[in-house]
Amino acid sequence: MRLVRVDDGFDLEVAGRLIVSHRTNAPFAYVGRGEPDIQMARGNFRIEDYVTARIPLPVALIVGEGRDLEIRLSTHEGAAPDLVIRPEDNGDRVCLTLQTAPANGNRLWLRFAAEPGEKIYGCGEQMSYFNLKGRRFPLWTSEPGVGRDKSTLLTFMADQMDAGGDYYCTNYPQPTYLSSRRYALHVETTAYTAFDFRHDDFIELEAWACPGRIEIYARPDFIGLVEALSERFGRQPPLPDWVLDGAIIGLKAGEASFTRLKIYQDAGTAISALWCEDWVGVRQTSFGRRLFWDWAWNAQRYPDLPGRIADLRRQGVRFMGYVNPYLCVDGALYPVALANNYLALRPESDAPYIVDFGEFECGVVDFTSKDAADWFAETVIGQNMLDLGLSGWMADFGEYLPHDVRLSSGLDGLLAHNAWPTLWAEVNARAVAGRGQTGEALFFMRAGFTGVQAHCPLLWAGDQSVDFSRHDGLQTVICGALSSGLLGNAYHHSDIGGYTSLFDNVRTPELIMRWSEMAAFTSVMRSHEGNRPDHNLQIDQDPQVLTHFARMTRIYLGLKPYLRALSDEAARRGLPLQRPLFLHFPDDARVFDIQTAYLLGPDLLVAPVVEEGRTQWSVYLPEGCDWVHIWSGQTFHGGGSVVVPAPLGQPPVFYRRQSEFEHLFAQLSSVE
Repeated sequence: MRLVRVDDGFDLEVAGRLIVSHRTNAPFAYVGRGEPDIQMARGNFRIEDYVTARIPLPVALIVGEGRDLEIRLSTHEGAAPDLVIRPEDNGDRVCLTLQTAPANGNRLWLRFAAEPGEKIYGCGEQMSYFNLKGRRFPLWTSEPGVGRDKSTLLTFMADQMDAGGDYYCTNYPQPTYLSSRRYALHVETTAYTAFDFRHDDFIELEAWACPGRIEIYARPDFIGLVEALSERFGRQPPLPDWVLDGAIIGLKAGEASFTRLKIYQDAGTAISALWCEDWVGVRQTSFGRRLFWDWAWNAQRYPDLPGRIADLRRQGVRFMGYVNPYLCVDGALYPVALANNYLALRPESDAPYIVDFGEFECGVVDFTSKDAADWFAETVIGQNMLDLGLSGWMADFGEYLPHDVRLSSGLDGLLAHNAWPTLWAEVNARAVAGRGQTGEALFFMRAGFTGVQAHCPLLWAGDQSVDFSRHDGLQTVICGALSSGLLGNAYHHSDIGGYTSLFDNVRTPELIMRWSEMAAFTSVMRSHEGNRPDHNLQIDQDPQVLTHFARMTRIYLGLKPYLRALSDEAARRGLPLQRPLFLHFPDDARVFDIQTAYLLGPDLLVAPVVEEGRTQWSVYLPEGCDWVHIWSGQTFHGGGSVVVPAPLGQPPVFYRRQSEFEHLFAQLSSVE
């Protein structure tokens, strides 16, 4: 760290990179006050802020040195400081500890130095844009919305139901970004924040509470940055070996799920697990078939489930289920939680806070209460799920905590909302660890925030639309994997075929097949029947789709030695399995804006067909090595674009010449 004093301000540099430039006529910080208006409808939030004051802090006084160094910012000469910054060089990072005067309001704006042409990545799991430069990104965990492009009819129709989204809406935000200048900046707060990347010469942070600190990491290369961030936020254990044996087949047909699984098996599908969300029972709503949110085995829908689980295990197939942190008021667990004071409360009374989840209501388990968190981990997950024989589950939701909820810890709802997914992940991880199954049982989540990496072993991309649309469909999964992977989330996957089917939008055979092709070259393959399974094509209902899917699962299985090596590397170094091209080709300027192709580890380049009706596909091959097209065996020199045939069953995939896994990759073309 280097602090340079000038006549009218100062510059703060980290490893030669200008991070803060403060001048009297261009101050670093502003304080102020805002009046928020927050409305929630089924996990979708409308957030507005009426700013009543925004005051610049142009006067900087630097006092002390070493660990006593302080930067005091104020409105005018001789005034008491409105913001005190204590910079500290900790060797692996620079920390700026911040403190504002209590009377200065509830808003803080900070400006960090930027350069024209700079690229910005991260901010959690972003689904629309990988390079964030040129846009503003509010960071608040929520439903992404049905429709994220305001110019589309889909979003317009969803907006009428308070269910539409925008490009920045995400289940998993995080106030951390990486710059093409090879540094990363993290804001340690759970408050509502927003990064504004629209200016060429500065990046502006807006925070609704003074952050505890700003952390800055600089490294010579991007791999070093990702390693540093993954170490900071926590690393996932290696993937369980069983999950690499094939696809997780998602079925929710009650006892008939086992009969349908046999159809997949007879087709030659490589299967690692049967995933039945409806192990707890179902209820029908206008949105579609929903689950009964009472987390215990429903013996009417699944008679003799323990016996079924044991039989599957003998076949080498695991059984997986579903859980979320809410309890339906008409279930058996809700009165237990109510009697033991495990539920979050209304702000104005001691009544439980009841949330409408769309035609049914639920209480919120208060994870800031140790007793409530322990009960959920031990009884709900430990006894009801792990002891029953489940090998994993979808740990859904986490985004719905109301901002005005009253919690046993006294934590303000505005500060608890973003923290909630991490608390939810911790409850799941504690339950798994309590049974000695860390690295063996596998749960996956869509919601996240800072620190979720330390607890959640696998992300999934949430509820994509069942289509090829630019902001809602297939290709958003790639963007989500790349952005979250840079922040230390090593494993990412998605619902094959998408999930959300509304307004007559339904799956096509081509969509399922293209999605299967992409999923075969990710961490985990998993299918899903979607929110309206009776109105959408299912894999086992079309012989061509089933045959194609089964072959893709065998290709995924063929990659097991490579995926095993990448998973072990992720546990050691924190590197994601799906990587942006610039992670390994930082000197090729043409790769920094690519978000529809990725590297699977260092040696495979995957460019899925993400548009309907295409049989050829253009792929940019990074310079610096030769690339072999898996299906034809043809070698191409890197440094330019190539057009390759891309019929169904041959997604554009290339491997590096002279990779240690070259023989393994070459054999994939012969998988029948």
